[in-house]
Amino acid sequence: MSALLKIHRVHKLFTPAFVRSVSEAAKYPKITTHYTLNPREKDERWKDVDMERCVEEVDIVIVGGGPAGMSAAIRAKQLAAEKNQEVRVCVVEKAAEAGGHILSGAVIDPISLNELIPDWQEQGAPLNTPVTKDTFSFLTETGRFSIPIFKGWPMDNHGNYVVRLGHLVKWLGDQAEALGVEIYPGCAASEVLFHEDGSVKGIATNDVGIAKSGAPKETFARGMELHAKTTIFAEGCRGHLSKQIMQKFGLNVGSEPQTYGIGLKEVWEIAPELHQPGLVEHSIGWPLDRFTYGGSFLYHLNEPTPTIAVGFVVGLNYKNPWISPFQEFQRFKTHPKVRHVFEGATRIGYGARAINEGGFQSLPKKLSFPGGCLVGCSAGFLNVPRIKGSHYAMKSGMLAAESALEAINEGTQTTAGVEPISYADKIKESFVWKDLYKVRNVHPSFHNPLGLYGGLVLSGFSIFMGGREPWTLTHGPQDHETLQPANVSQRIVYPKPDGKITFDLLSSVALTGTNHEGDQPAHLTLKDDRIPVDHNLALYEGPEQRFCPAGVYEYVPNEEGGNMKLQINAQNCIHCKTCDIKDPKQNINWVVPEGGGGPAYNGM
Repeated sequence: MSALLKIHRVHKLFTPAFVRSVSEAAKYPKITTHYTLNPREKDERWKDVDMERCVEEVDIVIVGGGPAGMSAAIRAKQLAAEKNQEVRVCVVEKAAEAGGHILSGAVIDPISLNELIPDWQEQGAPLNTPVTKDTFSFLTETGRFSIPIFKGWPMDNHGNYVVRLGHLVKWLGDQAEALGVEIYPGCAASEVLFHEDGSVKGIATNDVGIAKSGAPKETFARGMELHAKTTIFAEGCRGHLSKQIMQKFGLNVGSEPQTYGIGLKEVWEIAPELHQPGLVEHSIGWPLDRFTYGGSFLYHLNEPTPTIAVGFVVGLNYKNPWISPFQEFQRFKTHPKVRHVFEGATRIGYGARAINEGGFQSLPKKLSFPGGCLVGCSAGFLNVPRIKGSHYAMKSGMLAAESALEAINEGTQTTAGVEPISYADKIKESFVWKDLYKVRNVHPSFHNPLGLYGGLVLSGFSIFMGGREPWTLTHGPQDHETLQPANVSQRIVYPKPDGKITFDLLSSVALTGTNHEGDQPAHLTLKDDRIPVDHNLALYEGPEQRFCPAGVYEYVPNEEGGNMKLQINAQNCIHCKTCDIKDPKQNINWVVPEGGGGPAYNGM
């Protein structure tokens, strides 16, 4: 080949299109390697890998071993025993043990537990701290003003218990296993399986042994398939399979979009003289501005050591992209009426979770579908003014089990997957539906020109009316639509942590026991790797750096492209789902990591 021809061919490589593609790759380095966005059937590295799964056949499979899932499992086996019927019930739980991913510090209403296991006290249920005193306060920057709590109103906790919810869930798991329920811990459900007629067939658990590059390791092992007559989805708030189910079957058509909050919690051991087991404290106001929904809680547990659970909730419909829910929580602890509780105390735990705040308006119009149903926080059963959902989760799980067994035993359905058709009616006849209807206008009352002040008046009127007012308010824009550009928003400069009362993100994440295998694809996937820089950073100064409570997202210099790039520290993820909710372009999608992973709260 002549030298001239060689030069000509090399020159052809450097066309404007080629140069653009090279510069594009440098500017937008590949971030997402997960197989959900990079199909393995198109990847040569997977060509000779055996992708066959083993299959187990069961009657009912339950996705998620929280209060809803365990209650469904227990109720199914109770009913089967009453009818002398053999029913195989399986719970798939991504935590290493039941309750391992449940964040501590909750006040629960025992109404559902009383029904499910009437002799729970004799059976040793870990409800050791009855509520002895309630307070509700409005905080200014330096002061605190008490708000009265009237008997029977949502904030009245008479008859309730302060619990470590993880301990209760573990106990429920023990009761379920004693009845013959099969619990598969450390197994995350990663895929919904369908029959040819479109009904749900069951789930598949996640594969393991995949490198960060997306290639198979020598240790690669395929997940297993669990085929069931009925599948109950009890994943909790913003479950990634529940999202798919809602979309496929149009369950939310006609409902308002769900709205969310992020709840951050810490567990502390405090001075004995300050400890009051059974004391329940809530507050609103400072440090949030009047247009940002949220508040605090502080619960005193009856433990061998003087233990409290303290937390802060921020509504994810906030507008200012400079807000950091984590930093607002840290600021709250410095309030002069609160700070003394933490002085000389020891922080022993930290965690965060997204919570449903949409209430009645955001419940799916359809709760069941061919082959299964949604329960608990997967469906959105949470009472926002009461800050409670565990008793609804348990009740919905129990009703789902009853409906599922009814449908399975009738055997009259036309689809291969059995739909618990009576489930929605059972919910509507229960206290779950009635309670949520009563308080439907409380949260949206705060969407008004006066913010918090108008919300207190309007929500107080709604509570006084018992929900009998002849209107239903709306929630407004979805959470990911509410951010204002950074250049028109008030920049917030948070004080540096002191390491005694306030802390940084990384030392906090260390207390969660988060454990992800480093060499695996990031389970926080991006539909488009360009959006973080071109949209989020350009318009909002990278809000994912602030709304994430675990330091997962960070913008760092991109030396090859001469710009900034998004770095995802997936090993820090504590599975709160906030990024999946608040990302402005809905570009981030949370999927289960290898082995379930995540924080090991262990009932913290």
